[in-house]
Amino acid sequence: MIVEIVSPEATLFKGEVTSVSVPGINGEFQMLNNHAPIVSLLGKGNIKIVGASIKIGKEFAAKFNKLNEQTYWLPINSGTIEMNDNKIIVLAD
Repeated sequence: MIVEIVSPEATLFKGEVTSVSVPGINGEFQMLNNHAPIVSLLGKGNIKIVGASIKIGKEFAAKFNKLNEQTYWLPINSGTIEMNDNKIIVLAD
C-alpha cells in the first residue's frame, strides 16, 4: 500500500509500506494492505511505518526515528488520516 505523510512544511514521506500504526484519539491502531476505508483524527504519539524498502529523504531524516532497516517512527502532536483504495494519507502536525 502507498503511504503519504504530509506536514505543514512539506511531504515528509511517500512510498510503499506493508503496515502503518497511528495514534488514534481513542488509542493506537494499525492498517495493513486492503484495509477497509477509514477517516480518523490522530492524537499525540508516533506514526510507525514498516516496509521492505523505506527510503526517507535526507532533508527529513532527522524527524524520523529508525528502529531497523524496515521500521521507522515519526512523532506527531495531532493530525488526521484517510485510507481509501490501498492508499493512506496522513496530515500530521
